[in-house]
Amino acid sequence: MAEGVELPTLVVTPNAGPSERQLEMRCPKCENLEDKVIDSRSVRNGAVIRRRRVCLGCGHRFTTYEEIVRTKLRVTKRDGRYEDLVRRKIINGVARACEKRPISTEQIEQLVDSIIEELEAEYEREVPSQVIGEKVMARLQKLDEVAYVRFASVYRRFKDVNQFVSEIQNLIGKER
Repeated sequence: MAEGVELPTLVVTPNAGPSERQLEMRCPKCENLEDKVIDSRSVRNGAVIRRRRVCLGCGHRFTTYEEIVRTKLRVTKRDGRYEDLVRRKIINGVARACEKRPISTEQIEQLVDSIIEELEAEYEREVPSQVIGEKVMARLQKLDEVAYVRFASVYRRFKDVNQFVSEIQNLIGKER
């Protein structure tokens, strides 16, 4: 979903009992509560359902997304602080490492989605930032060695060119 895009609001009908409660979608243009789903597709490997809708009041077409709400993972930072796990932050870090490399946005999103799925399967509440960094580096090493070295240089905080050379020598040694 693009940032800054206003998505339609999900409304719970008031005064309805638990078994009668209906969820309705407001049209983002006229706020009418009646619409028709004209297309549904699974996205992000089945984790999200994308629905195209048409408002029965004004005919405006809009898109909604439906996904399972999971307990948010928190990241334990190196300095002991906690932050929510934010997919966009991981994507930004990987994208920076992949700049001017033959790697598509779709490949980056798939890489990050696979990492997040793995983290959600392995951890319930908190995940160390080191685990995330290691998973990113392992996948980047298979995808593109230049992107891997770029990411590793920031993640491992290389202080001089000797650390770059050492990392490249390790890569060359693994290829033989």
